[in-house]
Amino acid sequence: MTDRLRIAFAQMNQRVGDLEGNARAMLEMRREAAGADLLLLPELQVTGYPPEDLVLKPEFVRRVHECTDELVAATTEPGPAMLIGTIVHEDGLDYNAMVLADGGKVIATTLKRELPNYGTFDEKRVFAPGPLPEPIEFKGVKIGVPICEDIWQEQVCAHLAESGAEILLVPNGSPYELDKDDIRYRLVRSRVLQTGLPIAYLNRVGGQDELVFDGSSFVLHPDGERVVQLCDWEEALLITDWERTSAGWRCMTRETHELDAFPKDVYLAMMVGLRDYVERNGFPGVILGLSGGIDSALSAAVAVDALGPDKVWGVMLPSKYTSGESLEDARECARLLGCRHDVVTISPAVGAVDAMLPQMSGLAAENVQARLRMVALMALSNSGGQMLLTTGNKSEMSVGYATLYGDMAGGYSVLKDAYKTTVFALSRWRNENKPEGALGPDGPVMPARVITKPPSAELRPDQKDEDSLPPYSVLDRMLEGLVDKEMSVTEVANATGADPALVADIESKLLKAEYKRRQAPPGVKIGSRNFGRDRRYPISNFFHTGPQAKAPK
Repeated sequence: MTDRLRIAFAQMNQRVGDLEGNARAMLEMRREAAGADLLLLPELQVTGYPPEDLVLKPEFVRRVHECTDELVAATTEPGPAMLIGTIVHEDGLDYNAMVLADGGKVIATTLKRELPNYGTFDEKRVFAPGPLPEPIEFKGVKIGVPICEDIWQEQVCAHLAESGAEILLVPNGSPYELDKDDIRYRLVRSRVLQTGLPIAYLNRVGGQDELVFDGSSFVLHPDGERVVQLCDWEEALLITDWERTSAGWRCMTRETHELDAFPKDVYLAMMVGLRDYVERNGFPGVILGLSGGIDSALSAAVAVDALGPDKVWGVMLPSKYTSGESLEDARECARLLGCRHDVVTISPAVGAVDAMLPQMSGLAAENVQARLRMVALMALSNSGGQMLLTTGNKSEMSVGYATLYGDMAGGYSVLKDAYKTTVFALSRWRNENKPEGALGPDGPVMPARVITKPPSAELRPDQKDEDSLPPYSVLDRMLEGLVDKEMSVTEVANATGADPALVADIESKLLKAEYKRRQAPPGVKIGSRNFGRDRRYPISNFFHTGPQAKAPK
């Protein structure tokens, strides 16, 4: 039995399905953790998280076992024991597991019991729940290893404490969302107070499709004191010293990092999500329509900060309704960002469609313009290989103010889960601040006029968004109630003071636009209910919480 332990925490990025690459990175962390007794790695670090239906492919699971065996064998070399996040296949079932490896052998295995099946999670689809886990004995110390969701319910931690666990080490794959740091802290604090045990909470970093992982790993003592706080958004390795005291095990190491607050955290989530998506899918860069409006300006700024100005191409596609101000603002955005800027007028194409389809007028004619812009952008994307970056925001997508096969087209959207009011906040913040690690300029990234002028699609003379929508400050509060909080029309009207008829109209627009959102590209998850796996509504849906039309006789 020992009275001292050195535990290394590896806050790592990942690549889903890159088993060999993930294993190499884990072994490199082990080499850097020389001198530690034990290295804790994130949940399912061998496979990457979430592996989704890859787990249903027997060949995938077989190769995961091979990589895990190679990692176990590597512990014959000098270095710490490893707690490895992997898949265990037993009796025809697949388990989300942590394997303790030391001296070339598997010392112990713990299986995840609580499988999340809400929001973005769907683990019950691919994994079987394990039994209540028992503590793992390492160097005479009983260590509980509840895996991610296991700490969100009381039972697992309580059972581990009752079974003699002295320390709880929690490997996680916990995605970022607004206020998640506070939510995690309050949860873990409740568990340390409940069990009387210190908890080390380890999370990963990096982007995986729509999910972004922010790291922000930490250690709490049984009284709720946060003694270690790792950085957010970046990989980190910290070797901590632990001692057995008269009051139980305590972490002697002190490490403090200030975590990013709103809106900086949202901006960094967008940067990380876009960077990893573009690089991992082999795109040489991105192209986007740079309209002179705030959505495209912010999207371009995020892209330049994430990828570098040489990998961002802005194209202004004016029509006869495009204002001189928009032309100037788009050009100035590109100049400030240092990215490529071209102007390709769509007027000849609009004239050709007018000749082909003279009956087009009103909204149909407006949508033709949006679709012709995307024809041009997709042609340029195909010619150079750059991914088309979609620039629409969550407010527009909520109420269907986006053109299918028009401005909705593209491969990824950094603003997909950002309401318009968030877009304004992010733009003001970025014009005054440059986040760490950003590859863009130090100063402003867009003209002030882009932020202050009334939003407009400029598809007809003197068009403004507020011609047919409430002010975004009002609209977004209603949408937050209807979408994020699943409130009824009456509840939203009472909470916001809005006219119930107006809220009912917005709800109707929201539900009618479901078919469009099903065809939208992926984008960074920011809030608690993004349009995607968080919110799975039927397209053909006759349930409204507002006033109902009478059924036909």
